[in-house]
Amino acid sequence: MFGGTFDPPHVGHLVAAVNVRHALDLDRVLLVVANVPWQKVGEREITPAPDRLAMVEAAAQGVASIEASRIEIDRGGSSYTADTLAALRDQYVDPELFLIVGSDAAGGLTTWERVDEVRDGCTVVVVDRPGAEGEQPPAGWRWLRVEVPRLEVSSTDLRARVTDGRPLDYLLPPVVIECIRSRGLYAVAVR
Repeated sequence: MFGGTFDPPHVGHLVAAVNVRHALDLDRVLLVVANVPWQKVGEREITPAPDRLAMVEAAAQGVASIEASRIEIDRGGSSYTADTLAALRDQYVDPELFLIVGSDAAGGLTTWERVDEVRDGCTVVVVDRPGAEGEQPPAGWRWLRVEVPRLEVSSTDLRARVTDGRPLDYLLPPVVIECIRSRGLYAVAVR
């Protein structure tokens, strides 16, 4: 699972997902859209979950073994990885679960809710850029490192680009740009 706010989902998310799927020969990667991302509440306005899910569904269209997941939206309330891992264990027969995180998030895993359940419930996959020596999970975690191409793209910048009317080409899949436009997201000025 690759969880996130995905506000909006961009090519960096997709590159990470397909490279981890390939490197680890995974059956599928679920792009799990957070319902209420507890770590971001109060930082900024979060786009409603149904809109973020629509963008992730659009982004995942036609990408082999990459799927949008609404599991956290359907559960409602704040999104906690421990709950999602438990739900996936209930949903699938004896799954081997991997949690994909960026190297920046790996060092902060101990701040997560019910961290022991997360640590015991999956193998953490830390996504690194070439040559980067990013954070690694704390001692006692099962984890792997997967290198992915370096792409300087962020959802924060993309939201600003939409607001300012700057180009989004090659930073977002065209279907996500169309989704933003059709839903009027981010005070849309998309051309």
